[in-house]
Amino acid sequence: MKVNPSYCLCPVLLCLCFLERGYEASHHSQAKIISRSHNATHNHNQTKDGETEVHHRPKRGWIWNQFFVLEEHIGPDAQYVGKLHSNSDKGDGSVRYILSGEGAGSIFIINEVTGDIHATKSLDREKKSHYVLHAQAIDLNTNKPLEPESEFIIKVQDINDNAPKFPDGPFVTTVPEMAEVGTSVFQVTATDADDPTYGNSARVVYSVLHGQPYFSIDPKTGIIRTALTDMDREAREHYSVVIQAKDMAGQVGGLSGSTTVNITLTDVNDNPPKFPQKNYQVFVPESAQVGKPVGKIKANDDDIGINAEIKYSILNPEGAGMFSISTDKDTREGVIMLRKPLNYEKKKQYSLHISAENTHLDPRFSYLGSFKDDATLKITVGDVDEPPVFSMDYYIMEVYENAKVGTEVGAVTARDPDSKNSPVRYFIERREDKEVYFDIESISGVIRTTQLLDREDTPWHNITVMATEEDNPSLQSHVPVTVQVLDVNDNPPMINTEDEIIICESTRAGQVIQTITAVDKDDFANGKGFSFSFPGGVPANPNFTIKDNEDSTASIIARRRRFHRLTQELYELPVVVWDDGEPVLSSTSTLTLRVCSCQRGTRVKICQGEAFLSSAVLSTGALIAILLCVLILLAIVILFITLRRSKKEPLIISEEDIRENVVTYDDEGGGEEDTEAFDIIALRNPAAAEELKFRRDVRPECIRPPSSLDIDEEMEVGEFIKQRVAEADQDTSVPPYDSLQTYAYEGQGSPAGSISSLGSAGAHSNLDYNSLDDWGPKFEKIAELYGEEVETASESTEKAESEKQT
Repeated sequence: MKVNPSYCLCPVLLCLCFLERGYEASHHSQAKIISRSHNATHNHNQTKDGETEVHHRPKRGWIWNQFFVLEEHIGPDAQYVGKLHSNSDKGDGSVRYILSGEGAGSIFIINEVTGDIHATKSLDREKKSHYVLHAQAIDLNTNKPLEPESEFIIKVQDINDNAPKFPDGPFVTTVPEMAEVGTSVFQVTATDADDPTYGNSARVVYSVLHGQPYFSIDPKTGIIRTALTDMDREAREHYSVVIQAKDMAGQVGGLSGSTTVNITLTDVNDNPPKFPQKNYQVFVPESAQVGKPVGKIKANDDDIGINAEIKYSILNPEGAGMFSISTDKDTREGVIMLRKPLNYEKKKQYSLHISAENTHLDPRFSYLGSFKDDATLKITVGDVDEPPVFSMDYYIMEVYENAKVGTEVGAVTARDPDSKNSPVRYFIERREDKEVYFDIESISGVIRTTQLLDREDTPWHNITVMATEEDNPSLQSHVPVTVQVLDVNDNPPMINTEDEIIICESTRAGQVIQTITAVDKDDFANGKGFSFSFPGGVPANPNFTIKDNEDSTASIIARRRRFHRLTQELYELPVVVWDDGEPVLSSTSTLTLRVCSCQRGTRVKICQGEAFLSSAVLSTGALIAILLCVLILLAIVILFITLRRSKKEPLIISEEDIRENVVTYDDEGGGEEDTEAFDIIALRNPAAAEELKFRRDVRPECIRPPSSLDIDEEMEVGEFIKQRVAEADQDTSVPPYDSLQTYAYEGQGSPAGSISSLGSAGAHSNLDYNSLDDWGPKFEKIAELYGEEVETASESTEKAESEKQT
């Protein structure tokens, strides 16, 4: 019997109708309340009768008979969805129903007269779960809507047409071996595209299809757990577990999907190391090198990774003193190495007690016992014919330089370590690129010189001595021998004469010009101190002297003041230097001293002329500036001379102008160097006037002889002036007019004395004017003037002393 689906939906429609009526009633009462309050506030909304106007919501006229449609409909006819009906429809065919919205006209069609809706296509809920449509009823006579347009939803009802799936499978996971039962391994999750809110189509349960009894799964959560105790990785490492997910809560007819979970057991340290056997033997020749491997031993461990790492140890002290053992990280073998040289003649066999134990222990498995094992390794030492052995690892010998050829330097000794003790022969290794200085006696091992040695040429000689057995020359051993050549005093000291010594023109007497040192090729013991002096038998040098500083240096000191480069530019100074070796050696070196006009204010001695030339060469702009200055000065001089020539002044006044005249001399004196000026010393000291001075206003026709008047040194100046006036009046060589001559005298007898320096020109001063050299270039001329006087006095003193000594 076919059941109409509309009967199944009647309870749902009934509930919806009750909810709609309750909503309309509450809304209607609310509208009344709003209308009353509104009318109380606004009187113009009242009617003429004073009654309040009430707005009523129109009653919906639609009747819904169907809201759902099954998905995946396969029948030949269109699937009936439901009916639209308006209470305005009287059944006379005057109402027309119109359907619009999602799928209207294509998926859903409506009978415009009856309002029945059908689905023309098979629907898939997983693609679209509902459709939103709009319904409208129109009066055919007026073509106006009878009802306002209303929206309704058609839901696609789910059926179980999708099986559960594992989108991320298959899966890979791990779990430690020997894990307890129930240890969580992994969680799987299946997805079902069906509607989880409707029925059991999307309700999934899990089960294990393959992998029991090792693993189990929670049917609801999908968590995989261990189900068997003591799962040993060494017995089985990999497991493939097939998990099934079934919908409909696992009921018959439900759909299912499966996936594979690959589970690997990880290693734990549950196996101790173990030697395959308890006794081992190895043969080691006595010629084995120290630090090299001589054997290997290995303990097996079924674990992997850090759980299989093994540490080897030698337990007995005798074996640990001769051998050491280490672990090879790649092969996990115990590598035995030699710590000391083997000697077959002393000990022929060694016994090593070796243990192997894990480095990373797991306390959970301590009940299994100690994770270590022991074994014994016997090492047999093999006899080998060994080369000779020297008594020392290296030899250091000494010999004096210039020793006679054949002098004994030293001796080396070697012996045969074998029991037969064969005789040993010695040789020196020869190299073609080295000269031969030594030879060795083949039997005794005594080393002798073959030629003279020079310490200054080669202070050290390195040779290699070879020892071989007489019975087996192929067995050789070598030893280095170092010969030190001892020093003897065979080289005199020398002074460096390549660099010139600069003397400044402003050098003062007693000033140190240069400090010199000497060098000696001999060892420090034969040249630790030097002495300096001038050669014997050479006259004393008037310009320089030498001072021995008694610290292996000497100072060259100037004996006189001021050197002049134009007078003599170069001086040669021989100096003798001695050492204090045994025997004492000396040499004479000639130093070259150059006089230069040094720059003032600098410590570096550089010739001023050379510096100027070098700077002029480097600076072209400076040369151009100097040239311009010279041209400007030349133009000024020419202009001045031209102006002087154009200006004509009469020398004397015309003879017609006969009157008394005063001749005024207002020209400025020329200073200390003006020798044409009037000598005022005649007034200061009348006795110093040896001759009469002529009138300078006219040129005399003849030279007047000196006056015969004898002037007493103590004559008064006033008397001297009167005599001069009388002579001027009686002089016939003067022009026929009077002239005024003025004599001034400051007087005598002042208790303070004169402060003028005019009277001190001829007096000798004991002051030291050497400090004037430090005043700078402005006082250079004063320093030269006073320096010449001091120098002249110094030379006179030295000359007097030398004459007295003679």
